[in-house]
Amino acid sequence: MRDSKRRGQRREKAASHHVDSKQMRAAFIINMFREFPDREFSLKQLVSASGGNSKEARYMVRDLVDALVEQGIVVRHSRDKLQLSTSQLPHYEGTVDMVASGAAYVRVEELESDIYVNQRNVNYALEGDRVEVVLQRQAMRAGDNPEGAITKVLERSNKQYVGVAEVSRAAIFVRPDARRLPMDVFFARKDYPQVKDGDKVVFRISDWHEGMRSPRGVIVDVLGPVGDNDTEMHAILAEYDLPYRFDDEVEQAAEAISEQITERDYAERRDFRDVTTFTIDPADAKDFDDALSIRKVEDGVWEVGVHIADVTHYIRPDDVLDCEARDRGTSVYLVDRTVPMLPERLCNKLCSLRPNEEKLCFSAVFKLNDNAEVLEEWFGRTVIYSDRRFTYAEAQARIETGVGDFAEEISVLNRLAQTMRQRRFKDGAISFERAEFKFILDEKGKPLGVYTKEAKESNQLIEEFMLLANKKVAEYCTYRLTNGKKVARTMIYRVHDEPNEEKLTRFRDFVLRFGYQFRASKGRSVAKAINKLVGEIKGRAEENAISSLAVRSMSKALYTTDNIGHYGLAFKYYTHFTSPIRRYPDMMVHRLLARYLAEGKSADKTKLEAQCVYATEREIIASEAERASIKYKMVEFMQDKIGQMFKGHVSGMSEWGIYVELNDTHIEGMAFLRDIEGDYYTYDEARFEVVGRATGRRIAFGDEVWIRVKGVDMRRRTIDFELIVGNK
Repeated sequence: MRDSKRRGQRREKAASHHVDSKQMRAAFIINMFREFPDREFSLKQLVSASGGNSKEARYMVRDLVDALVEQGIVVRHSRDKLQLSTSQLPHYEGTVDMVASGAAYVRVEELESDIYVNQRNVNYALEGDRVEVVLQRQAMRAGDNPEGAITKVLERSNKQYVGVAEVSRAAIFVRPDARRLPMDVFFARKDYPQVKDGDKVVFRISDWHEGMRSPRGVIVDVLGPVGDNDTEMHAILAEYDLPYRFDDEVEQAAEAISEQITERDYAERRDFRDVTTFTIDPADAKDFDDALSIRKVEDGVWEVGVHIADVTHYIRPDDVLDCEARDRGTSVYLVDRTVPMLPERLCNKLCSLRPNEEKLCFSAVFKLNDNAEVLEEWFGRTVIYSDRRFTYAEAQARIETGVGDFAEEISVLNRLAQTMRQRRFKDGAISFERAEFKFILDEKGKPLGVYTKEAKESNQLIEEFMLLANKKVAEYCTYRLTNGKKVARTMIYRVHDEPNEEKLTRFRDFVLRFGYQFRASKGRSVAKAINKLVGEIKGRAEENAISSLAVRSMSKALYTTDNIGHYGLAFKYYTHFTSPIRRYPDMMVHRLLARYLAEGKSADKTKLEAQCVYATEREIIASEAERASIKYKMVEFMQDKIGQMFKGHVSGMSEWGIYVELNDTHIEGMAFLRDIEGDYYTYDEARFEVVGRATGRRIAFGDEVWIRVKGVDMRRRTIDFELIVGNK
C-alpha cells in the first residue's frame, strides 16, 4: 500500500517536473527568437541551447516549435530553418536612402534615428521607395543606428536617374551615375532602338522583384554621347529632377501675351518715364529685372526708386505660366547656362527692363536724406523708361573717376549705399565676402581657365538698394493700421535664425588652433565677433578654411510665414521682392503687396506656408545642381593635368582623406590618407589634423602642401590628389 502511494507521488512529481521543464524550454526558446530576430535557427540548435539533447527533449522542442509556427509567432523558411515572424516585431513605414554598398537607411518620421538595413535585407527596395520596415535590433550604443529589415515595398519612387548605356544585341544595361543606385538597370533593346552605346540616358525604375537579377526601367530621354557638354549639363539637371526645356503649351502661353502698354495701364500707374533711370548688371546678363531712378527733391533730399519688373501683371494666379513658375520655384544657374524659371519671351523681353523701352514695374520709392535715412516711402505700380544699361565695370569706373554719363547720379547713389552699408554692419550684419570664381569656357563649353570675380562698390550699390526695398516691403506688409492699432497680416519672409551654439563651440575650438580667440556664443555678439575675425584672417593662408567653417556654422536662410528676422542681415523684417523673374517667392510677395495696398484681407497662412516650404526645397535643389556643374567643370579642367604638381592648402579633412584647394584655381580634390607615403596616417578629429603614427608628422587645416594630380572620375565628379609635401 505504502509502495503504491510512493510510486504515485513519484509519478506526480515527474509529471510536474515535466510540465515545468516544458514551460521553461518554451520561454527560453521564445526569448531566443526575440533576442535574435534576424537569425535563423535549426531544431538541433534550439534543443541544445535550451538544455539537453535527449530524445525526449528533441520531441518536446519539436512540439513547441510546431505550436509556435501554428500560432504565427515563428516562421519555417525550410525543413530545418526557423525564424521569428516579422509580425512579432515593431513595424514602421519610411523612405529608403541607399548607400553605395547596397545597404540602406530607412527614414522613419516617428523615430529619432534612421533604421539601418543590411544589403541582404533590403528586399528589392531602391532609393526613395516608400517601404515597410521591421525593427530587429535597437542601437547598441550612442551614435549607432537601430537595425531592421525591409518587408515590403509600398510605393516605388518616381525619381529619375541618369546613367551610361551599354548596348548589346538584345539588351541595354545602364550603369547609373548615382552612387545611391549601386546596380545596373535592364532595358529591352527592341524598346529603345535609338539608344547608342555610350549614350547618357534619363530613366526611371519600373519594377524589381524576386527572380529578377537587375531592376527593370523606362528610358524617358536620351541626352546624347557621354562627355558632350550639353549632354553633361542636361544630365545634371535631370539628376536633380530639374527641367531643361519648356513644354510647348508653356511657350505658346508666353507668346500669346500682348506687349502693348494700354491707356488703362498708363492711367493706373505712377509715371516715372521722365525721371533718370538706369540698370546696373553683370556684363553677360540677358535679363534686367531691377532698375534705379534718382532725382533731387531739395538740398540734401533725394528720391530713389527701386523699380522691379511687374511680372505678375502678365502672369495670372494658377494660369499655365504661373503653375510652371511655381513648380520650378527658381531659375537655375549652371556654369555655362541659365535655366530660367520663365520662358525667354517674359524674362528677356516683356519683363526685362531694357534701355530705351517703356516698361511696367512694381516699385518701392524712397525719399532719403544725405544720411541715407528714409523720410518717406511709397509702393505701387509704375511705368518707367530706362535711359542706360550699365555693366558693373562701367558703373565702377564712374564711381572711381567721376567721369562719364550719369556719373553724378551714380556717385550720389553710391554714397547713400555706402552709408546704409556701414549702418547695417554697425547694427550687427555679418560680412561674408568671398571672391567668386568663374570659368573661362570655349565655344563648346570646355573650361580653359579660372578667374576671380570680385565684388566692388558698384555691386554693393545695387545690393544695398535691393536690401532696402526688400526690408521696407516686409515691414509694410506685416501690419495694417486699424483705428490706430496694428493688426497682423500674413506675409512671406526670408528668415535666417541665430547660429547653433553647438556648431559655434566647434568653430571656436577650430579657430583657436590658429591662435584666434572667439568668445561669443549667442546673440548679436556672434556677428560682431565673426566680422572681427574675418578682418583678422584677410589674406592669410587659413582664410578660406576659417571662412568656410564659419559659413557652415550659420543657420540656413529659408522662406516662411513665421517671422524670426534675418540674423545675417540684422533685419527684423525681410522678404524677397526684387527678383520675380527668377524666384517664385518674389512673385508671391508682389501679389501680397498688391493685395494689401488695395486694403484686402489677410491671406491664407496655411496655403502660403506650404508654398514657402516647397520654394525653400526647390532653392536647395537648384543650389545643389549649380554646385554639381561647378564640380564637373573642375574635374574636366583637371582632366589633362594628371601627373602635374600644384601648390595648395588643406581645406578639409575626414577619416579617410585630406581635401586640398589649389592656390591658383581654387579647385578642390582629395588626397587619401592610405596613399601618403612614408607613414600610416590617422585623423585626429579633436585637433582638426592628421597624424603620422611613426613620424608624428602633423598636417592641419590651412597648411600649405604640394600635390600631384593622381586621377579624375568624370562620372563621379571627383579629383584624386597625391600628397607630396606638407607642413611638419
